[in-house]
Amino acid sequence: MIVFTQSHLAHDNQCVNVYLPLTAEQRTKARQYIETLEGKTYYIRLPRGIVLKEGDLLTSDTQDYWAKVIAKPEPIITVTANCSLDLLKAAYHLGNRHVPLEITSNYLRFSPDPVLSSMLVQMGLTLQEETAAFYPERGAYGHHHSS
Repeated sequence: MIVFTQSHLAHDNQCVNVYLPLTAEQRTKARQYIETLEGKTYYIRLPRGIVLKEGDLLTSDTQDYWAKVIAKPEPIITVTANCSLDLLKAAYHLGNRHVPLEITSNYLRFSPDPVLSSMLVQMGLTLQEETAAFYPERGAYGHHHSS
């Protein structure tokens, strides 16, 4: 089994042997087994605290086998609002609950949660269930809390 022990920033000139689709949560885990769609299993053993980003490269100690991280589409809720203040209020309330949150100027995204969805609907926001790549903010301390 290939064990990935090193991560490198993305660059275009590196040939890769495999693409590893990882969810947002998987990109935060330093040690884990990953099975590809082709049925191959790999082990990621990186220094603790590393958060992978789409495009990052992983390699073994011998650097003879390379993988490229891609953001795996996953179920998410996309939140939009009629005005930016409403979107800011939603971000505030979700942040108070330590929810992993993707923040843009036009929308917010978080993992499905019926209680949070109900709260946001009551606030007058528009919610859309989707399957998409999820890029939550890392937060002030470089990690997030589970709710």
